[in-house]
Amino acid sequence: MNLIADRKGNISEENSLQDCLLEKLYGNAAGRLLLKPLVSPLFSRAGGAFLDSGLSRFLIRHFICSHAIDMWDYQPREYASFNDFFTRRLAEGARKVDFTPEVLVSPCDGRLSVHEINDSCVFSVKHTPYTLESLLKDRKLAAEYAGGYVWLFRLCVDDYHRYIYADGGDILKFMKIPGVLHTVNPVANEQFSVYKENTREYCILKSDSFGVMIQMEVGAMMVGRIVNHPRGSIVRRGWEKGRFAFGGSTVILVTRKGAVCPDADILRNSGQGIETKVRLGERVGKA
Repeated sequence: MNLIADRKGNISEENSLQDCLLEKLYGNAAGRLLLKPLVSPLFSRAGGAFLDSGLSRFLIRHFICSHAIDMWDYQPREYASFNDFFTRRLAEGARKVDFTPEVLVSPCDGRLSVHEINDSCVFSVKHTPYTLESLLKDRKLAAEYAGGYVWLFRLCVDDYHRYIYADGGDILKFMKIPGVLHTVNPVANEQFSVYKENTREYCILKSDSFGVMIQMEVGAMMVGRIVNHPRGSIVRRGWEKGRFAFGGSTVILVTRKGAVCPDADILRNSGQGIETKVRLGERVGKA
């Protein structure tokens, strides 16, 4: 069960069908044994191929109804497959990107928590400790962000699964880290060191407003594909960076000490173990 706050301060409990299933699977030995083949690359590729095929279209209507998705937010059209529907595009005007230079915007729809990187560069995600070094697989790079913030944007299956660049600037480096496909759902963290297991990609961005920052995408079970668009060395805030195929996924920002401060409600909620529901393009912090 997750506590979620909206930007008006209203707090609610959230427990999706995905959460319930994962609690059962990760909560006992038999379930974890079943998960072993389910998270294998072979199963992920087979599942992805099915969801890319026209045979999966019958899943769309039930998915919309069971997750109460407001389709007015999306471009009206026929979908060739479930993944075609899952990676659907927003209708024009459904999201607005804040282009105020000193404002940091959310790169996606999701549930946000922020964590200050302490002197030993250790932070916690749902009671599981992670080091920035293990996340990035780069000790020297991680050390440059001591005292800054890790921004965790957790996407659920009913969220919009495309994401944008949180700011414009010069791309200094792209990095891909292969991994075993375990879910990024917080329920799993008691049994697996999740981020160490998951496929992830990140870029180092010399941003226009917030110094050098990192933007990372983390794939999850049934998501073997993080589809990032090829770009040149210069990007702009609001440009679409990529999309996730089916499943829950996570986008992560890492900012340096003193570069940007999270908004007060997000800091307060994170300190209380509450995630804040945010939408693509809206303000989440300020330089």
